[in-house]
Amino acid sequence: MRDFSKIKRIVVKLGTNTLSKAGRVDTAYVGRIAKQVSSLIKDKREVLIITSGAIGMGAGVLKRKSKVTDTKLLQACAAIGQPLLMDEYRKAFGKCGVKVAQVLVTAEVLNNRKTYLNLKNSVEMLLKLGAVPVINENDSVSTDEIGTAFGDNDKLSALVASKVDAELLIMLSDVDGLYEKDPKKHSDATKINVVYEITSGVMKSAGGKGSEHAVGGMKTKLEAAKIASNAGCRMVLANGRERNVIKRIMAGAELGTVFMPKRKLSNRKRWILNSVSAGVINIDEGAMRAVGNRKSLLPSGIVSVNGKFEAGAVVMLNYKAKAVTNFSSVELKSLIGMHSSEIRKQLGQQRRDVVAIPEDIVLIDY
Repeated sequence: MRDFSKIKRIVVKLGTNTLSKAGRVDTAYVGRIAKQVSSLIKDKREVLIITSGAIGMGAGVLKRKSKVTDTKLLQACAAIGQPLLMDEYRKAFGKCGVKVAQVLVTAEVLNNRKTYLNLKNSVEMLLKLGAVPVINENDSVSTDEIGTAFGDNDKLSALVASKVDAELLIMLSDVDGLYEKDPKKHSDATKINVVYEITSGVMKSAGGKGSEHAVGGMKTKLEAAKIASNAGCRMVLANGRERNVIKRIMAGAELGTVFMPKRKLSNRKRWILNSVSAGVINIDEGAMRAVGNRKSLLPSGIVSVNGKFEAGAVVMLNYKAKAVTNFSSVELKSLIGMHSSEIRKQLGQQRRDVVAIPEDIVLIDY
């Protein structure tokens, strides 16, 4: 459960409130984190850092005391703050003899299979070279997703952990774990040391969003734990300001809450599950049972199609599963109720004779 001695690849997530002190990035704190991460690297471990803080740093430089909400101003803050944030990491790790690399991502990059694979290959090479990838949401080019696509990078950290096959996600926050009820409202709230399954009851214990320039809350952390769980990756949520927190977690100390994985999906199925759906294929009960039993989705089971998408898009199946469709929304509407043998007559001999194969279908509820 807390034996991390054999773990090789680790993702460390640092939240805005954890990194900041008096509205600015805490240089001394980044230095302490760098020493702990460098120690892991010397022990032949691979470490990726998911960082927040760019918007906060930019807002500080612009002397913005209240929370920034305007999209254009958020982009400006991110553009100003990101190089300053990376410079903090560069200097801190440089003192430890470790190189860092900046990696900026958007939700679109992770949703597109080709760009996702390019990102994965790039990160793998950086790790092979002994560098520490420092990953952040590319807020300077984000628009409607800015600050919300990844929830103060909570979701991003789990997505990265999932996509690079990390075995452990250490989420360092300004909370010291998950409580059975909100400790800010209830003085008798008790901390949960281990979570084996994120049930509806566990979700109810989630509090509100973070403050100031942070947007994450306990809900986004639990959503991140779900993503990690599907990758067979353990997650530890702990207070980042605990002394030698990373070192002690790796040594098995009872810090924070550890979330245990429930299943491990293939890399492709994880990508499907975590991609934003382009539309919905509504299917009958028989077809839903079939895909639940690892059978292909056939056009005869389709009832209706919502949304506009191309072949190869990730779509929802009755909001109970996700799948990569072999046909566009226009094509699917023309195939509704047809037998599989009629597909090639309708669309050409080169086309697949099923809507989606079992390897491209993932159940959401488990």
